[in-house]
Amino acid sequence: MNKKDLEHYKFKLEKEYALLEEELDSISRESSNTSNHREATTADIEIDSADENEVADKFEELEENKMILDRLEPQLNEVKAALIRIKEEKYGICEVSGEKIEKERLEASPTARTCKKHMK
Repeated sequence: MNKKDLEHYKFKLEKEYALLEEELDSISRESSNTSNHREATTADIEIDSADENEVADKFEELEENKMILDRLEPQLNEVKAALIRIKEEKYGICEVSGEKIEKERLEASPTARTCKKHMK
Protein backbone atom coordinates (compact mmCIF):
# COMPACT_ATOMS: atom_id res chain seq x y z
CA MET A 1 0.00 0.00 0.00
CA ASN A 2 1.41 3.37 -0.94
CA LYS A 3 1.91 6.27 1.45
CA LYS A 4 -0.99 8.30 0.00
CA ASP A 5 -3.44 5.42 0.59
CA LEU A 6 -2.16 4.93 4.13
CA GLU A 7 -2.63 8.63 4.90
CA HIS A 8 -6.17 8.43 3.50
CA TYR A 9 -7.11 5.49 5.75
CA LYS A 10 -5.33 7.00 8.73
CA PHE A 11 -7.35 10.19 8.29
CA LYS A 12 -10.61 8.22 8.06
CA LEU A 13 -9.75 6.20 11.15
CA GLU A 14 -8.69 9.24 13.19
CA LYS A 15 -11.94 10.98 12.24
CA GLU A 16 -13.96 7.93 13.29
CA TYR A 17 -11.94 7.69 16.51
CA ALA A 18 -12.73 11.31 17.40
CA LEU A 19 -16.45 10.82 16.71
CA LEU A 20 -16.59 7.66 18.81
CA GLU A 21 -14.69 9.29 21.66
CA GLU A 22 -17.05 12.27 21.61
CA GLU A 23 -20.12 10.06 21.72
CA LEU A 24 -18.65 7.83 24.43
CA ASP A 25 -17.73 10.88 26.50
CA SER A 26 -21.36 12.01 26.38
CA ILE A 27 -22.71 8.74 27.82
CA SER A 28 -19.88 7.33 29.93
CA ARG A 29 -16.77 7.96 31.96
CA GLU A 30 -13.54 6.09 32.51
CA SER A 31 -14.08 3.31 35.00
CA SER A 32 -12.13 3.52 38.22
CA ASN A 33 -12.01 -0.28 38.39
CA THR A 34 -10.20 -1.02 35.13
CA SER A 35 -7.81 1.06 33.08
CA ASN A 36 -9.26 0.34 29.63
CA HIS A 37 -12.98 0.28 30.27
CA ARG A 38 -15.79 2.78 30.59
CA GLU A 39 -19.00 2.78 32.59
CA ALA A 40 -22.28 4.28 31.48
CA THR A 41 -23.49 7.47 33.17
CA THR A 42 -26.47 9.79 33.13
CA ALA A 43 -26.95 13.46 33.78
CA ASP A 44 -26.88 14.17 37.50
CA ILE A 45 -30.11 14.61 39.44
CA GLU A 46 -30.78 15.65 43.00
CA ILE A 47 -31.99 12.31 44.38
CA ASP A 48 -33.45 13.81 47.57
CA SER A 49 -35.79 16.10 45.66
CA ALA A 50 -36.43 13.82 42.67
CA ASP A 51 -39.81 12.20 42.22
CA GLU A 52 -40.34 8.55 41.29
CA ASN A 53 -40.78 9.35 37.59
CA GLU A 54 -37.55 11.30 37.42
CA VAL A 55 -35.63 8.49 39.10
CA ALA A 56 -37.24 5.93 36.75
CA ASP A 57 -36.27 8.09 33.76
CA LYS A 58 -32.66 8.15 34.96
CA PHE A 59 -32.58 4.37 35.30
CA GLU A 60 -33.98 4.06 31.78
CA GLU A 61 -31.38 6.52 30.48
CA LEU A 62 -28.63 4.56 32.21
CA GLU A 63 -29.78 1.30 30.59
CA GLU A 64 -29.90 2.96 27.16
CA ASN A 65 -26.42 4.38 27.69
CA LYS A 66 -25.13 0.93 28.69
CA MET A 67 -26.47 -0.53 25.43
CA ILE A 68 -24.86 2.26 23.40
CA LEU A 69 -21.60 1.82 25.31
CA ASP A 70 -21.61 -1.93 24.65
CA ARG A 71 -21.91 -1.20 20.93
CA LEU A 72 -19.44 1.70 20.65
CA GLU A 73 -16.61 0.55 22.90
CA PRO A 74 -15.70 -2.45 20.69
CA GLN A 75 -15.84 -0.16 17.63
CA LEU A 76 -13.40 2.22 19.31
CA ASN A 77 -11.08 -0.67 20.12
CA GLU A 78 -11.15 -1.81 16.47
CA VAL A 79 -10.25 1.71 15.32
CA LYS A 80 -7.37 1.81 17.84
CA ALA A 81 -6.13 -1.55 16.58
CA ALA A 82 -6.26 -0.37 12.95
CA LEU A 83 -4.27 2.77 13.82
CA ILE A 84 -1.68 0.59 15.54
CA ARG A 85 -1.47 -1.59 12.41
CA ILE A 86 -0.80 1.54 10.36
CA LYS A 87 1.96 2.58 12.74
CA GLU A 88 3.49 -0.91 12.65
CA GLU A 89 3.19 -1.02 8.83
CA LYS A 90 0.84 -4.02 8.98
CA TYR A 91 -2.30 -2.21 7.83
CA GLY A 92 -4.13 -3.59 4.82
CA ILE A 93 -2.69 -7.09 5.21
CA CYS A 94 -5.07 -10.00 5.77
CA GLU A 95 -4.43 -11.57 9.17
CA VAL A 96 -5.34 -15.01 7.80
CA SER A 97 -3.56 -15.21 4.45
CA GLY A 98 -1.03 -12.39 4.61
CA GLU A 99 -2.36 -11.05 1.30
CA LYS A 100 -3.37 -7.45 0.64
CA ILE A 101 -6.88 -6.49 1.69
CA GLU A 102 -8.87 -5.13 -1.24
CA LYS A 103 -9.12 -1.33 -1.36
CA GLU A 104 -12.90 -1.44 -1.75
CA ARG A 105 -13.11 -3.51 1.46
CA LEU A 106 -10.92 -1.04 3.34
CA GLU A 107 -12.92 1.85 1.95
CA ALA A 108 -16.14 0.26 3.24
CA SER A 109 -14.59 -0.86 6.52
CA PRO A 110 -11.25 0.80 7.36
CA THR A 111 -10.89 -1.44 10.42
CA ALA A 112 -10.99 -4.64 8.33
CA ARG A 113 -8.48 -7.27 9.44
CA THR A 114 -9.07 -9.74 6.62
CA CYS A 115 -9.60 -9.80 2.89
CA LYS A 116 -13.03 -10.55 1.41
CA LYS A 117 -12.17 -14.23 1.10
CA HIS A 118 -11.60 -14.55 4.86
CA MET A 119 -14.46 -12.39 6.12
CA LYS A 120 -16.49 -13.97 8.89
